[in-house]
Amino acid sequence: MKMIKREMTSELLQVAKEYPVVTIIGPRQSGKTTLAKQAFPEHRYYSLEDPDIRRFATEDPRAFLKSATSYAIFDEIQRVPELLSYIQTLVDNDNRKGRYILTGSHQLKLSADISQSLAGRTAILTLLPLTIVEVLSVNTMESKEDFIFNGFFPRIYNDKMNPTRAYANYFRTYVEKDVRQLINLKNIAQFEKFMKLLAGRVGQILNLNSLANDVGTSSTTLKEWISILEASFIIFRLEPYFANFGKRVIKSPKVYFTDTGLLAYLLDIESPQMVSRDPLIGNIFENLVILEILKKRLNQGLSPNLYFFRDSNGHEVDLLFKQGAELTAIEIKSSETFNRSFAKGIIKFQKLSQSNTLGYVVYAGDFVAETEHYKIVNFLNSSDVL
Repeated sequence: MKMIKREMTSELLQVAKEYPVVTIIGPRQSGKTTLAKQAFPEHRYYSLEDPDIRRFATEDPRAFLKSATSYAIFDEIQRVPELLSYIQTLVDNDNRKGRYILTGSHQLKLSADISQSLAGRTAILTLLPLTIVEVLSVNTMESKEDFIFNGFFPRIYNDKMNPTRAYANYFRTYVEKDVRQLINLKNIAQFEKFMKLLAGRVGQILNLNSLANDVGTSSTTLKEWISILEASFIIFRLEPYFANFGKRVIKSPKVYFTDTGLLAYLLDIESPQMVSRDPLIGNIFENLVILEILKKRLNQGLSPNLYFFRDSNGHEVDLLFKQGAELTAIEIKSSETFNRSFAKGIIKFQKLSQSNTLGYVVYAGDFVAETEHYKIVNFLNSSDVL
């Protein structure tokens, strides 16, 4: 199997020249360990998921770090957060760059621990699953249905796995496991129902009260569950853009999944053919494109700066990218045939914002062009809009 070179590699190598510690965070199975090993083949590898290694690191962290080589990879560092304080002392005494590479899967816990122990000493990069370009380097898929159904976890392609089976196991092994570690989850069936209902609302304005009624629990509980899913990189929120628009705009976020394969599994989609027939195809495709753009920013070590826009009059834009004073408005359509109506949200926003706003329509067709107000691009090139 051809080795997949990750787009984050150059950024990872660069920050390792600037910081003594580099921390790679992201969902389980997104390729953090493989990336670290590929980028730093001379570093010795330690998995803190291994019970024996974890016990040694927990019971005698000084001896553990003394036994480790000067350059090391510590995988799933959130399993032994006490190590961070000892690593701080070591790098303060010896500031060699790229000395320790850490990986982790729990965003909130790890970020809090790092802020306390390694502030100013570590660069933090977020690695999501493969990009479309990375998949195409080892696979010849072209249809949106194939990309959505197969998802982007490296093992799907490296091991030629059945996506439905792989995501079922991923959900049971990792999602439920991580959630149970972070909260006292008593009712697994209710949580599974919540996940499926949340998938059914992908790309929609998040209404916790409505969702809580359907799940049969409180909105407070759902708020906690959503925070945990974010912390475990299962979902992400897209916040609304409301600068200079006052009370006219919607101020609740939308929720998307960090992998379309998991989303398809939760929607009971069991083949690529079922993707295009799903009533949520527009929202699912939107998730695919937004993910690609998000990955590009994160792979460059940059803040996403991504939003959506919707006002009380129903004017909306699927995605906004803000860079300085410049805005890029992006409309996303699953259709394979272009229609000028796809761009009406862009043109309206350009008038409303009275700012320098670029426009893109990303869709599933092959016709590409450029007009006075916007460019038309195929989804395979969706990351090129930035």
